[in-house]
Amino acid sequence: MRCEALPRQRIVSLWFPELATDRLERLERGASWRSRGAEAAPRAVIATRKGAERVVALNAAAHDLGVLAGEPLADARARHPGLLSDAQAPGEEVALLAALADWCDRYTPLVALDGGDGLLLDITGCAHLFARTGNEALEKGMLPAGERALMRDCLRRLNDQGFAVRAAVADTPAAAWALARHAPERSGLPGTSACEGVPPGKWRDALAPLPMAALRLEETTIDALARVGLTRVCDVIDRPRGPLASRFGRELVRRIDRLRGDAAEPISPRLAVPLLAADRRFFEPISREEDVRGVILGLAERLSGDLERRGEGGRAFELALFRVDGVVNRVTVGTSRALRDPKRVLGLFAEKLAALGDDLDAGFGFDLVRLCVLEAQRFEASQADFSQAGEQTEALDVLIDRLGARLGIARVARFLPCDSHLPEARQKLVPAALVDATALVWCSETPEAPDTPQLRPLRLIDPPESVDAVAMVPEGPPLRFRWRRALYEVRACEGPERLVPPWWQSPQPPQARDYYRVEDGEGRRFWLYREGFYDVGSAPDGAPPRWFLQGLYA
Repeated sequence: MRCEALPRQRIVSLWFPELATDRLERLERGASWRSRGAEAAPRAVIATRKGAERVVALNAAAHDLGVLAGEPLADARARHPGLLSDAQAPGEEVALLAALADWCDRYTPLVALDGGDGLLLDITGCAHLFARTGNEALEKGMLPAGERALMRDCLRRLNDQGFAVRAAVADTPAAAWALARHAPERSGLPGTSACEGVPPGKWRDALAPLPMAALRLEETTIDALARVGLTRVCDVIDRPRGPLASRFGRELVRRIDRLRGDAAEPISPRLAVPLLAADRRFFEPISREEDVRGVILGLAERLSGDLERRGEGGRAFELALFRVDGVVNRVTVGTSRALRDPKRVLGLFAEKLAALGDDLDAGFGFDLVRLCVLEAQRFEASQADFSQAGEQTEALDVLIDRLGARLGIARVARFLPCDSHLPEARQKLVPAALVDATALVWCSETPEAPDTPQLRPLRLIDPPESVDAVAMVPEGPPLRFRWRRALYEVRACEGPERLVPPWWQSPQPPQARDYYRVEDGEGRRFWLYREGFYDVGSAPDGAPPRWFLQGLYA
């Protein structure tokens, strides 16, 4: 038996050093301001720190003037009166980074946030999809063809969206992070986008000259290392672990092991990884709804074959529409039963898109459309018969799915039978998509003949409403009662039917109920009950019995 080696992990680190100022420039000049070759004026983002307004972020133009992060705004303005300043908006910057993470889903589903200005992408097994040719011969010191194409496409698109970005690809998250933030700029695209890459297994030569800050250590540890002449990664990466841990702490050893790949450092994807996915890329973006529907049908047919091979059907589908300007629209639909019929999947998304209407803006068009299966379960095939019972069930499932696509699958509910003798507890309203077909059988009910009188009302009032009733004797049937300020005279009465609530569900002894079916002079029928007895001490608090109206007959 021959065992094949698992593919080496490949991680991309994206660092946005000017994220805060790029957000402001995009608001003022538009998302494509960098692609037009425009130069930004010196700008700083400020926040109150230690009782003064200080610079917390700045762009490259301000950095070239000598403005430093952390210095007071008054000092920076004194040296450079033309410096632009804006208040920090942490919430908007976090939302922008989350939107960038959604956009990076076009390269890999494993995208994680890295602090407040970076992203981590696990492209293991994905890069070859971006190679233009099947030949990925690895030249000396060169990245594989797929990784080069992926990085070049990512940097170009981010630069067109108005972001300054530095990227690096390596075998570990720690190595990619270090290269993106501390490696010298040697290759990249026009503008402020730069790329650094380490071929698989060639990390030592690229990481050795990096400063000690590339290990993500605290300032006190970096200063302690500098005092003994250890200023570069190469000074510690091959040293014995014991002396380093005893003198500088175990965190240093842990950081070195993560950099080398000797210790695992998993990333936490921001979104759940779909079970199955199919996508289609376009050289010319599409924007018409008819084109989008045609693409959805084609992708659903591809997923149908995958689901059939797995013996499963989809319960939740997601449609991701990637716009040219970087905006990602996600539309999710759920189903009441396992589904893999492409036409029904298309019908659900057609209902959803129609419900969204103008809220779904195509902008300049979609250049990538992806259809994912988020949840699936075993697909049980059924044989149709002449009774057509299966067709009725399928029609009900289609109705539930269409209503769910329009209103939301959680808003479509149906009654679930419960094993209880109390009228208000015999059914429960639950989401229709979560109810199994076998659970909808009211097995405790005995089939009644067509001419059998109706024992339970069609309309149940929950909770029961209090009424004022008068009886001939203390525990007899009611003669008249007042409900909602109207007085009703009882002409006929049938009962009582005594029901006692479960004693184990209440800390106090339960009060028995005597139910009566009554009819007034105009033929209206009601379902009343008296709670408690007139015996002394029958109620826990000594209160007299009370009357309630719980149902109305047709």
